[in-house]
Amino acid sequence: MLVAVAVAGLVAGVAGLSIAVVAHNRVNQVVDECGAVLRRQLQLAAGKVDGQALRDLAIVHYDALKEMSGHRSFSLALINANGDGVVISSINGRTETRTYAKAVRDGHPLETLSPEENQVLRAARLGKGPVVTMDDPLADFGDRTPTPSA
Repeated sequence: MLVAVAVAGLVAGVAGLSIAVVAHNRVNQVVDECGAVLRRQLQLAAGKVDGQALRDLAIVHYDALKEMSGHRSFSLALINANGDGVVISSINGRTETRTYAKAVRDGHPLETLSPEENQVLRAARLGKGPVVTMDDPLADFGDRTPTPSA
């Protein structure tokens, strides 16, 4: 019985250590990317860039519909140095195309974004554009998306 408890403790310890290592790596990534955003904001504060000029852009191509392949759909983020701009998405199918434009203020969307739209906005804010993929690991700026009113 004592051996079983010791083995269970060892397994729990190894699992905890593994989780800690993964969390530590993620924290380091987020800290590095937050530093990159801060450096970009300091350029703006120092007057080195025009805050109204479009500075940050990114595009991601993807398959939005099961009927189409070849990454025909896309989302495009166009953001100025102040974090204001737009995310434009084009969802392309065999018989129709839908286009959406969603406003962004202070780097955060004014309405709910799809995962692809969120990825492209984050990539643009980090200066990772122009072309990104859904597999690119990016920092999560937090969800300040307003809840839809009833």
